[in-house]
Amino acid sequence: MGIASQDAVKQFKDLIDQVDEPMKKTFENMHQGYPIETLIRFLKARDWNVNKAHKMLIDCLNWRIQNEIDSILSKPIVPVEVYRAVRESQLIGLSGYSNEGLPVFAVGVGQSTFDKASVHYYVQSHIQINEYRDQVVLPLATMKYGRHIGTCVKVLDMTGLKLSALNQIKLLTVISTIDDLNYPEKTDTYYIVNAPYIFSACWKVVKPLLQERTRRKVQVLQGNGREELLKIMDYASLPHFCRREGSGSSKNSNFGSGDCFSLDHYFHQQLYNYVKEQCMNLQLAVPIKQGSFHVDFPETDPEGKKIAQTIECEFHKLGDRNGLSRTFSGLNISSK
Repeated sequence: MGIASQDAVKQFKDLIDQVDEPMKKTFENMHQGYPIETLIRFLKARDWNVNKAHKMLIDCLNWRIQNEIDSILSKPIVPVEVYRAVRESQLIGLSGYSNEGLPVFAVGVGQSTFDKASVHYYVQSHIQINEYRDQVVLPLATMKYGRHIGTCVKVLDMTGLKLSALNQIKLLTVISTIDDLNYPEKTDTYYIVNAPYIFSACWKVVKPLLQERTRRKVQVLQGNGREELLKIMDYASLPHFCRREGSGSSKNSNFGSGDCFSLDHYFHQQLYNYVKEQCMNLQLAVPIKQGSFHVDFPETDPEGKKIAQTIECEFHKLGDRNGLSRTFSGLNISSK
């Protein structure tokens, strides 16, 4: 880190040291003993502009306080049937760790339907996984590998991706915006695998619109990406959809408990039990209320809307050129 960067960190720290006690407390819950590394993440997200990074972090701390994010891991999604429905339609899991100790999160982009619960349940689930990653998974990795580990890698499975998935752009934009504003620079690399033509066409449209910092993090791998991924992790840490010779399947795995999307997988069992224990530790005097934990949605980035509209426009052009207009007639992602 250069002198200019060190100066930026010092200025930023001096500003954050002046916040009130509630903000200091939630900041401690955020940084988990690594405040400087957390400040650096926010500085990176704002190209090392101290004023912009300061505003971003203050907004984040306010968001956490107003939405009680520090206690979200003590608020289970109940009943269990609803939680299972969320897990079956929002495919994400922890498959293992990279050779450098970074947690490997698998995401079933192509087969996640987000259609079995309200938006609030999916947002709650996503934030809980983020918080569990930051409060449990990353600290354990740090202890195990003897150095600070503050990021993860994500393997995004595009198996089964259809145009209809773009109709979920509103929910996906909400989740993405929450991550961008409140969990910046937590993902080291995004690996795209099992990419069909639809994704390839979409990526050509989206890639030029992304910031250079984001583009550098995305690697589109050939096929299921197994050979490339084995360079950074062992076989046991590969997501189940990367273990086969051909294209994998996000939902139907021959590896039983190795299907890291399954509620029966050890990661989801640990997460579920952890949330249940945290809830019991509060010694609530009243039964847990059924219903989702509502979190204020941040205002979505105008650039995200522009990207969505561009994708829609390009796909309609593609349909017109190839006589597929009927296929695209129901696609209207800009209004979602």
